[in-house]
Amino acid sequence: MKAIVETGVKQLEIQELPTPVIKKDEVLMKIRANGLCTNDIRDYLGDTVYSFPRVGGHEFSGEVVEIGSEVDPAHFQVGDHVVKYIIPSCGECHYCKIGRENLCVEVASSPTFQKPDGISGFFGMAQYIAVKSRDLYKYPKEVPFTHSAFTEPLACVVNSVERAKILFGQDIVVIGGGVMGLMHVMLAKLQGARVIVSEPNAERRTLAEKLGADVTFDPTQGDAVAFVKQQTEGRGADVVFNTTALPIIAQQAMDFTATGGQTFMFSSLHPNDPVPTNMGALHSYEKVITGTVSPTIRTFYRSVQLIAKGLVDITPLLDKTFEYTDAVDAFEYALKPETLKTIITFD
Repeated sequence: MKAIVETGVKQLEIQELPTPVIKKDEVLMKIRANGLCTNDIRDYLGDTVYSFPRVGGHEFSGEVVEIGSEVDPAHFQVGDHVVKYIIPSCGECHYCKIGRENLCVEVASSPTFQKPDGISGFFGMAQYIAVKSRDLYKYPKEVPFTHSAFTEPLACVVNSVERAKILFGQDIVVIGGGVMGLMHVMLAKLQGARVIVSEPNAERRTLAEKLGADVTFDPTQGDAVAFVKQQTEGRGADVVFNTTALPIIAQQAMDFTATGGQTFMFSSLHPNDPVPTNMGALHSYEKVITGTVSPTIRTFYRSVQLIAKGLVDITPLLDKTFEYTDAVDAFEYALKPETLKTIITFD
């Protein structure tokens, strides 16, 4: 099979690798579409701690082309359109046992990330992958592969928004109008919130409004904290989702947050510099600051339902598709800060 192999910083090669041989409890999945995540771009640029060579890609969708002898045909058959839960959780540690597979203690050291004697990666940028049937989720065939490829990133946002326990009528601030920020807008609106978006790019502010944002503003023009408080009767937002990677914005996110409110650091910070925090305000005003990372099995399944049932239309977030043979062009395009989701397709 063909695979896009990262051999070093900004070095991609189309290589011929062995097609996986499935086990009895596995299916062979043909990859049809894979979205490029910010983490894929960081790998490409060398801002990574993962081992090379690497076959990245964790936002993928495809179809079943072979079934193991122990896979229940009542659940999966050849031709089914599917996605895979991609977190390599062990299923045995404390966090797996309490339903927080996204925090599994074995993930960081798994071959997905560290494989010095072979190829690491999620393998969404290969033509085929062997998948345990327990990790598969089925889609209606009328849902395009380019849409079901959004399952994993949307699942990350489901995890984020569900943890906030948003109440009807609350004021929510989403910082950042990229793909992840815009999905926060859509899900927060489904929860009945009033959504304010902080985004300097005018086109992204316009798109945020089309997707349901009630108020948008450019945080570089004037006092952004004062603007949020003016929009919220002087209190600040009940919930703030920071989907940007800059430490200075993380500090601003806390300032946007009302007394008794919650600040969610959705994005990892790059660079991961310390962020000054007013601990007195946390104590006196009962503010909560926390992070969110990756989907659990439950939130991944919720994401499938949202896309499969048309409750979330991710079409406006799909920017451009590239054939896998044009992988370098795809990565270079995704590097542009104004782009939304770039997807690599396999025939």
